[in-house]
Amino acid sequence: MAEDIRHDKPARQLRLLSDALDSGRLGPVRRLVNTLSPAEIGNLLESLPPAKRSVVWGLVDSEDDGEVLVHVGDEVREGLIADMDPDELIAAASDLDIDDLADLVEDLPDTVIEEVLKSMDRENRDRLEQVLSYEEDTAGRLMNPDVVTVRTDTTVDVVLRYLRLRGELPDHTDHLYVESKRHQYVGRIALQALLTHEPGTPINQLIDDEQPAIDVDETAGEVARKFSDHDWISAPVVDANNVLLGRITIDDVVDIIREQAEHQALSAAGLDEDEDLFSPVWRAMRRRLVWLSVNLCTAFIAANVVGQFEHTIDQLVALAVLMPMVAGLGGNAGTQVMALMVRGLALGQIGAANVMTLLWKELRVALLNGLLMGAVLAVIVWVWFSNAGLSAIIFIALTCNLLIAATAGVLIPLTLKRMRFDPALASGIFLTALTDSLGFFTFLGLATLVLLR
Repeated sequence: MAEDIRHDKPARQLRLLSDALDSGRLGPVRRLVNTLSPAEIGNLLESLPPAKRSVVWGLVDSEDDGEVLVHVGDEVREGLIADMDPDELIAAASDLDIDDLADLVEDLPDTVIEEVLKSMDRENRDRLEQVLSYEEDTAGRLMNPDVVTVRTDTTVDVVLRYLRLRGELPDHTDHLYVESKRHQYVGRIALQALLTHEPGTPINQLIDDEQPAIDVDETAGEVARKFSDHDWISAPVVDANNVLLGRITIDDVVDIIREQAEHQALSAAGLDEDEDLFSPVWRAMRRRLVWLSVNLCTAFIAANVVGQFEHTIDQLVALAVLMPMVAGLGGNAGTQVMALMVRGLALGQIGAANVMTLLWKELRVALLNGLLMGAVLAVIVWVWFSNAGLSAIIFIALTCNLLIAATAGVLIPLTLKRMRFDPALASGIFLTALTDSLGFFTFLGLATLVLLR
């Protein structure tokens, strides 16, 4: 129930906003929009068609512009940036943290980028260039170089005086990081420890060295997994020499997890998670046409298999009625296994050490389901067509196709992963082609051998 309420909130916000826009009253629209967080505003903008989106974007508080741009997909962001003049873009970019600015800066016009860099002090400009030097979807691109560090040879009262002089801390600061004279990561100190120990306590007595640092080249997926496994709020990032470079915070990790979920869901249908919900018809058509074309080719393979048994189908029309059941049940069973595999691969739970155990388990599940569903379907066919031979054939064919589906559901995502293709994007196409083709071949082949001798 609580989940339904959470899911209904964006829909309610969208309905209220659309009603206010339709009425032509922009005052209520402005008030509604500016009570929302930048992430909520971004979600609303993505939910609106271009004309309404442009109106609402013009009503967003300029202080939130940069954060909102970070929270929308690439295609929507492109359109919003096109509606802004250079001064607005410079102001929006200047309000962002270094890690968020790194996400946005490459989408900005060159003239705006130059002005943004000129407006930054040398230290922040160097930090931005450092973050941009790392590949996308790595810890280096996610990290914020703004880190509060202390040395081992100080005391609690010295650190507290330093923090008071600093005046403010970066968001989500739960620990200070301890580094050596060579700027190498030593460990961390909880803010709670600083507040609960005597002023003269040496810092080296409070160091927690149990949290491992994240390597700057680690993938975003691996970073998200570590945060999830250890319930971190923040984590230090180091290079190959253990030099402290920055930190990653939980808000960035939540974004990674959401993006991975969107990618997995949309990739399974051959779609791009950055595609605008209201993108131009021609652009959307061209993107989807690629995978529809691949599906068409695989459909021809299945159709060719059926064509080889045209004579058999002509003599026993019941086969045409029943063969979609064999292929359909096989496809559904394979999709279930494939979904588990894609999730397991994404979470790093599947590898050479356990794949054969997993395959053996899925084959046993498929065999039991095949025997049960095959028996039920065989009885129905016997009652329907009064043909014991046909009942036996569909029993055997369905069981075989479920075994094929289980094997394909395990091996296809694994093979694509090893070939460096995205399993979420391509597995479904190959799985459907295999279960359809082999399902038809098994059913019609057995029918040809047994019933038309």
